[in-house]
Amino acid sequence: MNINMIDLTINLLILFFFLGLFAGFFDSISGGGGLLTIPVMLIAGVPPLVALGTNKLQGLFGTASATITFAMRGHLNFKALWPTALLCFFASIIGALIASYIPEKKLAVFLPYVLILIAFYFGLSKNMNSPNEKPILPFFVLACIILPIIGLYDGVFGPGAGSFYMLAFISIGGLGIIQATAQTKLMNFSSNIGGFVYFSIIGAVNWEIGLTMACGQILGSTIGARLAIKKGIKIIKPLLVTVCILTALRLLYQY
Repeated sequence: MNINMIDLTINLLILFFFLGLFAGFFDSISGGGGLLTIPVMLIAGVPPLVALGTNKLQGLFGTASATITFAMRGHLNFKALWPTALLCFFASIIGALIASYIPEKKLAVFLPYVLILIAFYFGLSKNMNSPNEKPILPFFVLACIILPIIGLYDGVFGPGAGSFYMLAFISIGGLGIIQATAQTKLMNFSSNIGGFVYFSIIGAVNWEIGLTMACGQILGSTIGARLAIKKGIKIIKPLLVTVCILTALRLLYQY
Protein backbone atom coordinates (compact mmCIF):
# COMPACT_ATOMS: atom_id res chain seq x y z
CA MET A 1 0.00 0.00 0.00
CA ASN A 2 1.29 3.46 -0.88
CA ILE A 3 1.86 5.37 2.37
CA ASN A 4 1.09 8.65 0.57
CA MET A 5 -2.42 7.60 -0.46
CA ILE A 6 -5.22 9.52 1.24
CA ASP A 7 -8.63 10.50 -0.09
CA LEU A 8 -8.29 14.26 -0.65
CA THR A 9 -11.43 16.30 -1.23
CA ILE A 10 -11.64 19.99 -2.12
CA ASN A 11 -12.88 20.78 1.39
CA LEU A 12 -9.92 18.95 2.92
CA LEU A 13 -7.45 20.80 0.70
CA ILE A 14 -9.05 24.14 1.67
CA LEU A 15 -8.66 23.11 5.33
CA PHE A 16 -4.98 22.35 4.75
CA PHE A 17 -4.47 25.71 3.01
CA PHE A 18 -5.78 27.65 6.02
CA LEU A 19 -3.92 25.31 8.35
CA GLY A 20 -0.71 26.25 6.54
CA LEU A 21 -1.63 29.93 6.76
CA PHE A 22 -2.06 29.87 10.55
CA ALA A 23 1.00 27.65 11.02
CA GLY A 24 3.08 30.00 8.87
CA PHE A 25 1.96 32.98 10.93
CA PHE A 26 3.05 31.38 14.20
CA ASP A 27 6.21 29.85 12.71
CA SER A 28 7.48 33.19 11.41
CA ILE A 29 7.17 34.79 14.84
CA SER A 30 7.86 32.13 17.43
CA GLY A 31 8.02 28.74 15.75
CA GLY A 32 5.69 25.93 16.75
CA GLY A 33 3.64 25.65 13.57
CA GLY A 34 4.05 21.89 13.76
CA LEU A 35 1.84 21.93 16.85
CA LEU A 36 -1.01 22.76 14.47
CA THR A 37 -0.11 20.91 11.29
CA ILE A 38 1.02 17.48 12.50
CA PRO A 39 -1.99 16.68 14.76
CA VAL A 40 -4.46 17.74 12.03
CA MET A 41 -2.69 15.62 9.42
CA LEU A 42 -2.80 12.62 11.76
CA ILE A 43 -6.53 13.16 12.38
CA ALA A 44 -7.05 13.35 8.60
CA GLY A 45 -5.51 9.91 8.24
CA VAL A 46 -1.96 10.77 7.16
CA PRO A 47 0.52 8.15 8.48
CA PRO A 48 2.86 9.54 11.20
CA LEU A 49 6.07 9.27 9.15
CA VAL A 50 4.42 10.92 6.15
CA ALA A 51 3.03 13.66 8.42
CA LEU A 52 6.58 14.47 9.59
CA GLY A 53 7.94 14.56 6.04
CA THR A 54 5.01 16.60 4.73
CA ASN A 55 5.43 19.03 7.61
CA LYS A 56 9.06 19.57 6.56
CA LEU A 57 7.92 20.28 2.99
CA GLN A 58 5.32 22.91 3.89
CA GLY A 59 7.62 24.40 6.52
CA LEU A 60 10.28 25.06 3.89
CA PHE A 61 8.06 27.58 2.12
CA GLY A 62 7.12 29.35 5.33
CA THR A 63 10.66 29.71 6.68
CA ALA A 64 11.90 30.79 3.24
CA SER A 65 9.19 33.45 2.97
CA ALA A 66 9.85 34.73 6.50
CA THR A 67 13.62 34.75 5.87
CA ILE A 68 13.15 36.81 2.70
CA THR A 69 10.87 39.27 4.52
CA PHE A 70 13.38 39.79 7.34
CA ALA A 71 16.24 40.13 4.82
CA MET A 72 14.35 42.76 2.80
CA ARG A 73 13.93 44.79 6.00
CA GLY A 74 17.68 44.65 6.69
CA HIS A 75 17.66 42.20 9.61
CA LEU A 76 19.79 39.48 7.97
CA ASN A 77 23.43 39.38 6.87
CA PHE A 78 23.66 36.45 4.44
CA LYS A 79 27.39 36.93 3.86
CA ALA A 80 28.10 36.27 7.53
CA LEU A 81 25.51 33.55 8.06
CA TRP A 82 25.49 31.34 4.94
CA PRO A 83 28.38 29.10 6.14
CA THR A 84 26.51 28.42 9.40
CA ALA A 85 23.27 27.79 7.52
CA LEU A 86 25.14 25.25 5.38
CA LEU A 87 26.47 23.51 8.50
CA CYS A 88 22.93 23.32 9.92
CA PHE A 89 21.75 21.81 6.62
CA PHE A 90 24.30 18.97 6.73
CA ALA A 91 23.82 18.51 10.48
CA SER A 92 20.07 18.03 10.03
CA ILE A 93 20.66 15.35 7.37
CA ILE A 94 22.92 13.50 9.79
CA GLY A 95 20.27 13.96 12.47
CA ALA A 96 17.57 12.49 10.24
CA LEU A 97 19.75 9.44 9.64
CA ILE A 98 20.38 9.07 13.37
CA ALA A 99 16.63 9.26 13.95
CA SER A 100 16.28 5.97 12.10
CA TYR A 101 18.15 4.19 14.90
CA ILE A 102 17.15 6.07 18.07
CA PRO A 103 13.63 5.66 19.54
CA GLU A 104 11.83 9.01 19.89
CA LYS A 105 10.89 8.24 23.49
CA LYS A 106 14.53 8.33 24.57
CA LEU A 107 14.93 11.76 23.00
CA ALA A 108 11.74 13.15 24.51
CA VAL A 109 12.35 12.29 28.18
CA PHE A 110 13.98 15.56 29.24
CA LEU A 111 12.90 17.85 26.41
CA PRO A 112 9.59 19.10 27.93
CA TYR A 113 11.38 20.26 31.07
CA VAL A 114 14.05 22.03 29.03
CA LEU A 115 11.36 23.84 27.05
CA ILE A 116 9.61 24.93 30.24
CA LEU A 117 12.90 26.36 31.52
CA ILE A 118 13.35 28.20 28.21
CA ALA A 119 9.82 29.60 28.55
CA PHE A 120 10.68 30.92 32.03
CA TYR A 121 13.92 32.39 30.70
CA PHE A 122 12.18 34.31 27.92
CA GLY A 123 9.27 35.25 30.16
CA LEU A 124 11.45 36.71 32.91
CA SER A 125 14.07 38.38 30.69
CA LYS A 126 13.69 42.14 30.61
CA ASN A 127 16.41 43.18 28.14
CA MET A 128 15.50 41.14 25.06
CA ASN A 129 14.50 44.10 22.91
CA SER A 130 18.02 45.41 22.35
CA PRO A 131 21.29 43.55 21.73
CA ASN A 132 23.59 42.81 24.63
CA GLU A 133 26.86 44.71 24.63
CA LYS A 134 29.00 41.57 24.52
CA PRO A 135 28.21 37.98 23.45
CA ILE A 136 28.89 35.25 26.03
CA LEU A 137 30.93 33.15 23.59
CA PRO A 138 32.90 33.99 20.43
CA PHE A 139 30.86 33.97 17.21
CA PHE A 140 32.91 31.02 15.92
CA VAL A 141 31.70 28.80 18.78
CA LEU A 142 28.07 29.80 18.22
CA ALA A 143 28.21 29.47 14.43
CA CYS A 144 30.31 26.32 14.07
CA ILE A 145 29.35 24.29 17.14
CA ILE A 146 26.17 25.33 18.96
CA LEU A 147 23.91 26.15 15.99
CA PRO A 148 24.87 23.00 14.00
CA ILE A 149 24.12 20.92 17.12
CA ILE A 150 20.61 22.45 17.14
CA GLY A 151 20.39 21.65 13.41
CA LEU A 152 21.35 18.05 14.24
CA TYR A 153 18.58 17.94 16.84
CA ASP A 154 16.09 19.37 14.32
CA GLY A 155 16.88 16.48 12.00
CA VAL A 156 16.67 13.87 14.75
CA PHE A 157 13.51 15.04 16.50
CA GLY A 158 12.36 18.57 15.70
CA PRO A 159 9.97 20.02 18.33
CA GLY A 160 11.38 23.11 19.99
CA ALA A 161 14.22 23.65 17.49
CA GLY A 162 13.12 27.23 16.83
CA SER A 163 13.11 27.96 20.57
CA PHE A 164 16.62 26.54 20.89
CA TYR A 165 17.87 28.69 18.00
CA MET A 166 16.29 31.76 19.60
CA LEU A 167 17.84 30.96 22.97
CA ALA A 168 21.28 30.57 21.38
CA PHE A 169 21.11 33.83 19.43
CA ILE A 170 19.81 35.88 22.38
CA SER A 171 21.56 34.43 25.43
CA ILE A 172 24.85 33.37 23.79
CA GLY A 173 25.08 35.55 20.69
CA GLY A 174 23.83 38.70 22.42
CA LEU A 175 21.31 39.62 19.70
CA GLY A 176 18.12 41.59 20.18
CA ILE A 177 14.85 39.72 19.78
CA ILE A 178 14.02 40.89 16.23
CA GLN A 179 17.51 40.10 14.93
CA ALA A 180 17.43 36.73 16.74
CA THR A 181 14.05 35.92 15.17
CA ALA A 182 15.41 36.75 11.71
CA GLN A 183 18.54 34.57 12.12
CA THR A 184 16.40 31.77 13.56
CA LYS A 185 14.22 31.69 10.43
CA LEU A 186 17.30 31.26 8.23
CA MET A 187 18.67 28.42 10.38
CA ASN A 188 15.21 26.81 10.53
CA PHE A 189 15.02 26.97 6.75
CA SER A 190 18.41 25.28 6.39
CA SER A 191 17.71 22.47 8.84
CA ASN A 192 14.22 21.98 7.37
CA ILE A 193 15.80 21.37 3.96
CA GLY A 194 18.07 18.71 5.42
CA GLY A 195 15.21 16.87 7.10
CA PHE A 196 13.07 17.18 3.98
CA VAL A 197 15.80 15.66 1.80
CA TYR A 198 15.85 12.56 3.99
CA PHE A 199 12.06 12.15 4.12
CA SER A 200 11.68 12.68 0.37
CA ILE A 201 14.34 10.05 -0.38
CA ILE A 202 12.43 7.43 1.61
CA GLY A 203 9.14 8.54 0.00
CA ALA A 204 7.52 9.82 3.21
CA VAL A 205 6.03 13.02 1.76
CA ASN A 206 2.48 13.74 0.61
CA TRP A 207 3.07 16.33 -2.09
CA GLU A 208 -0.58 17.34 -2.57
CA ILE A 209 -1.07 18.17 1.10
CA GLY A 210 2.41 19.65 1.51
CA LEU A 211 2.18 22.01 -1.46
CA THR A 212 -1.37 23.06 -0.52
CA MET A 213 -0.22 23.98 2.98
CA ALA A 214 2.86 25.64 1.47
CA CYS A 215 0.64 28.15 -0.34
CA GLY A 216 -0.94 29.09 2.98
CA GLN A 217 2.48 29.11 4.65
CA ILE A 218 3.82 31.73 2.24
CA LEU A 219 0.95 34.11 3.00
CA GLY A 220 0.87 33.47 6.75
CA SER A 221 4.63 33.69 7.27
CA THR A 222 4.88 36.94 5.32
CA ILE A 223 2.13 38.51 7.46
CA GLY A 224 3.71 37.14 10.65
CA ALA A 225 7.24 38.32 9.82
CA ARG A 226 6.02 41.84 9.02
CA LEU A 227 4.05 41.92 12.26
CA ALA A 228 7.09 40.70 14.22
CA ILE A 229 9.23 43.49 12.74
CA LYS A 230 6.54 46.09 13.48
CA LYS A 231 5.57 44.98 17.01
CA GLY A 232 8.88 43.45 18.11
CA ILE A 233 9.05 42.11 21.64
CA LYS A 234 5.36 42.87 22.32
CA ILE A 235 4.27 39.99 20.08
CA ILE A 236 7.38 37.78 19.82
CA LYS A 237 7.95 37.28 23.54
CA PRO A 238 4.43 36.14 24.59
CA LEU A 239 4.06 33.88 21.55
CA LEU A 240 7.49 32.35 22.12
CA VAL A 241 6.71 31.58 25.77
CA THR A 242 3.31 30.14 24.81
CA VAL A 243 4.79 27.92 22.09
CA CYS A 244 7.48 26.58 24.45
CA ILE A 245 4.88 25.65 27.07
CA LEU A 246 2.43 24.13 24.56
CA THR A 247 5.21 22.08 22.96
CA ALA A 248 6.31 20.84 26.39
CA LEU A 249 2.74 19.87 27.33
CA ARG A 250 2.24 18.07 24.04
CA LEU A 251 5.43 16.06 24.54
CA LEU A 252 4.50 15.20 28.13
CA TYR A 253 1.11 13.97 26.92
CA GLN A 254 2.52 12.11 23.91
CA TYR A 255 5.41 10.37 25.65
